Amino acid sequence: MAESPHCQGSRWKGSQRRIGLTGGIATGKSTVGQLLEEHHGLAVLDADLFARQALAPGTEAARAVLERYGTLDRPALGDIMFGDPAERHWLEQLVHPLVRHRFDQELTTLAQEPVGAGRPAVVLMIPLLFEAGLEGLCSEVWLVDCDEDQQLARLMARNGLNQVEAQGRINAQWPLERKRLLADRTISNRGNPEELARVVAGAVAAAVTAAAPQ
Repeated sequence: MAESPHCQGSRWKGSQRRIGLTGGIATGKSTVGQLLEEHHGLAVLDADLFARQALAPGTEAARAVLERYGTLDRPALGDIMFGDPAERHWLEQLVHPLVRHRFDQELTTLAQEPVGAGRPAVVLMIPLLFEAGLEGLCSEVWLVDCDEDQQLARLMARNGLNQVEAQGRINAQWPLERKRLLADRTISNRGNPEELARVVAGAVAAAVTAAAPQ
């Protein structure tokens, strides 16, 4: 775990502490989000969940996708997105505003909790946080990081892809090297699950210390 001296971009300045949790595909964002929620009591808002809800059968977005592609099957849509940058852009332009609206709704609800009843921070788990320019939603940005060869191997194993297919999906996002320069804190996921849990606990402890009144 490390803080970055190179972070860029505007950050949320309000009283609600917002941790943007991002990374590359298959770096371990969901695992870190689960640790933050279940072990450290933080509220976690998941962009992927909001995107799935936006494309639920019967929604306006789902109808648009069905009209264009004839399917709502996520693996099939993934193949289309990662195989054609123009189609990926079309789908992102459709879904991203809906996801942003859900974030705004949920953050407003959490901010209205009575003093003392709220959680110390809310986590915004957004895989494409930098790509979509959503840093301004967050007080700080944490990057779940690993070595590029680990990322490739994990994605191949998780999704049953060959090396070319997996590398193509990785290349569709900003490289980790670029994201490291933009994050406020990195969460190393280069070891085993127990090591990751310790790194996350250390990051939470450091964040609490940094937020304490001087």
